[in-house]
Amino acid sequence: MFLIIGYIVVIGSVLGGYLPHGDFGILVQPLEVLIIFGAAFGAYLTANPLGIVKKSFTYTLRAMKGPKKKAAYLELLICLYAIFRLAKSKGDLALESHVENPESSSLFSNFPMLMKDHHAMEFMCDYLRLLTLGTTNSYELEAVMDQELETHHEEEHAVAAAVQTAGDGLPALGIVAAVLGVIVTMSSVTEPPEILGGLIAAALVGTFLGILGAYGFVGPTASIIKNTVDADGKYFGCIKAALIGHMQGYAPQVSVEFARKTLPHNLRPSFKELDEALQDAPTA
Repeated sequence: MFLIIGYIVVIGSVLGGYLPHGDFGILVQPLEVLIIFGAAFGAYLTANPLGIVKKSFTYTLRAMKGPKKKAAYLELLICLYAIFRLAKSKGDLALESHVENPESSSLFSNFPMLMKDHHAMEFMCDYLRLLTLGTTNSYELEAVMDQELETHHEEEHAVAAAVQTAGDGLPALGIVAAVLGVIVTMSSVTEPPEILGGLIAAALVGTFLGILGAYGFVGPTASIIKNTVDADGKYFGCIKAALIGHMQGYAPQVSVEFARKTLPHNLRPSFKELDEALQDAPTA
């Protein structure tokens, strides 16, 4: 939401300061837009694999929605509690049917926000599956988790870095468009001053669009993508802390409390809030 609001504020501020003294029509230069943003997109395709290109669009939409809210973390903690309670009462093997087919699980179906996060579900189920296979060394499993999370975060940050690089190139491409405009102007040097003035103004619009696109839109978009994936990384850290606590033999509520304490204050349910929510935790 703030991404869209930010875009509106940028456009409103720039145009609001320009229109009282300038002609809006001169800013409408479709060919300059084609040169700058077409070349930028071509360079983006050249520099990045298809997976990054696809993710750049989905991650931008994700950034518009913002990172996970407190309700998502509360739901996750309740889910973890329900999982550990089942494992403590019936053994880790009781989880097998749920982790093998989470889409049809009577347990996971109670947690729709978690089910929508494919990566988080896969991460959780993979390590719960290892428990059903007899994994008992929590320190070794924690090391594997750390490596996986590091790789996952690097992949997500690669999207923000790619978008930022594209934004960094826009001012230079704006200069390219401006130079081409100057070339057109010089080829028309015999024209009257009013025509030459229009051609020079059109050329300068290229520089304007390149700089505005870089610092007003693409750069901030890269930043909010990075901030969103960093914030959502807490979700995986929460799962990790709870699983390690369970493997070390703690009671379900204690393991969930370990996970709760890893969350930042703006996302962390209070102890009382979580305790009351756990009273209604679903069973398989």
